[in-house]
Amino acid sequence: MRRVETTAQGEAEAARRLVAILRLAYSGELAAALAYRGHARSLEEGEVRRRIETIEEEELHHRRQLREMLRALGCAPRRLREARAWLIGRMLGLICHVAGWLIPMVGAGKLESRNVREYEAAARHAFGCGRREWVDCLLTMAEVEWEHEAYFRARVLSHRLGRRLPLWPAPPPKASIRLRFAEECGRLDGALQPASAANRPAA
Repeated sequence: MRRVETTAQGEAEAARRLVAILRLAYSGELAAALAYRGHARSLEEGEVRRRIETIEEEELHHRRQLREMLRALGCAPRRLREARAWLIGRMLGLICHVAGWLIPMVGAGKLESRNVREYEAAARHAFGCGRREWVDCLLTMAEVEWEHEAYFRARVLSHRLGRRLPLWPAPPPKASIRLRFAEECGRLDGALQPASAANRPAA
């Protein structure tokens, strides 16, 4: 794989792509958090509900981090996209009350799988535009989304009907997230270390 360009033109393009991903992810996390809130409330008290509530908080934590990155870049979220994300999240949350838990978890798993790749791309663009201090944080977000995908996949496969459904492609192993980054961007001080507790929401 070719290394990320370091020319002025390459840095400008990387910055443009980074902003686009951050804006998309910021609103996407809102839709996801609202959907998970509705999903959790549709479930009985127990381990599964608590796990969904934890996932919701992790999505909101990502949103706070993304907001700080956008501010540092002098950019703001798209208002129309935010409004659409709120509407989608609320609708999905309400659907969970009537659709049962299987279909919502299938949808959530597909979404989380996409989010893994999204944050990996954001980390590469952050590296490419000189925002190396964000690389570890973005890779950690990708790893957390990987954990979400794995949880939803396991839940779907625990259902007798879920085992017969054509599922989304399984992502590569979690460890490959940082290995892929190393291949494309080279070894970065601190960027390939295990995810730090500072990048996770407080318990």
